[in-house]
Amino acid sequence: MQRRTALKLPLLVAAGAALSKLPSAQAEGVRWTAERANTWYQAQGWLVGPNYIPATAINQLEMFGPGTYDPQRIDAELRVAQQVGFNTVRVFLHDLLWAQDRAGFQRRLAQFVTIAASKGIKPMFVFFDSCWNPHPKLGRQTAPWPGVHNSGWVQSPGADRMDDPVYAATLRDYVTGVMTQFRNDQRVLAWDLWNEPDNPAKVYQKFERTDKERAVEALLPQVFQWARAVDPIQPLTSGVWQGSWDPKQRSTIAGIQLDNSDIITFHSYADPADFEKRIAELAPLGRPILCTEYMARDEGSTIEGILPVAKKHNVGAYNWGFVAGKTQTYLPWDSWDKPYESVPKVWFHDLLRPDGTAYRDSEIQTIRKLTGKV
Repeated sequence: MQRRTALKLPLLVAAGAALSKLPSAQAEGVRWTAERANTWYQAQGWLVGPNYIPATAINQLEMFGPGTYDPQRIDAELRVAQQVGFNTVRVFLHDLLWAQDRAGFQRRLAQFVTIAASKGIKPMFVFFDSCWNPHPKLGRQTAPWPGVHNSGWVQSPGADRMDDPVYAATLRDYVTGVMTQFRNDQRVLAWDLWNEPDNPAKVYQKFERTDKERAVEALLPQVFQWARAVDPIQPLTSGVWQGSWDPKQRSTIAGIQLDNSDIITFHSYADPADFEKRIAELAPLGRPILCTEYMARDEGSTIEGILPVAKKHNVGAYNWGFVAGKTQTYLPWDSWDKPYESVPKVWFHDLLRPDGTAYRDSEIQTIRKLTGKV
């Protein structure tokens, strides 16, 4: 039987803390120079963490929604993240929470940042996402579909709001409002403006817009403009994830992402050799590189395989999933085609069971060793 690392989940509520008042050093509306980006990156140390959602939430709306936001669970899980050796987390937000109750949403975000900071963890916040369900709704979220990977995840903005000229003001206020709240706060790491903007969400093909890519091409540059206007001390980014990233071959959307990002982020669920090739493809840009999604064990993307390569090249690394829960991302992508009747022996994503014990002790030991925890 595989030995499990015991990582208890204490339920402690973190106290509040005032935002820092450090002045911004960048002129409004200007992309960071490579020099500034690299200076910022050197000050962070090697960034390692998970894409984070508590085990009790099925999606972004449930994580930060009134009545379902769970600070005690978050505090407990991030305490374990600190023990593992993580110093950052990537966290998805949603525009509907801002539209519903911006003051309440901002209070919850402030508490989340305080909890994370008490564990030495800096969040990278993600504003928009083109993956999974294109029709998000507020209120009670659906229960997990039995045997299906990430069955409750929702896009932001929804398909009906992406090019709504009236709702555009809400989207702008959401981005600038959240960023203004933390624009001088060193506890927040960075702003990931749009996750996989050109993802076609194939499992929802019948419900997707046929002109989604065109709509994203129009909106994504505006999102960068809104964010630039805030002039934050944190860098902006949007991660590329498919196709060629060569300037002569990349897609229009990938071009928008790479030409406007202060720091370069990418996704790769490939094996270590292909992962290293992707780093080499982006290195000529001369900017800090972070992989904001990796780890799919069945695909050859593992903690033991990827993290040493990332550290070798000083590339930040965020695996997908932390504590197994309502997202069910320990199940593979193909569970959408045929739901699993039981939990597979080899998990797809996620590192810990709901009680905080390690799925694989060797993974936790690798993270701790590479991050200097042992």
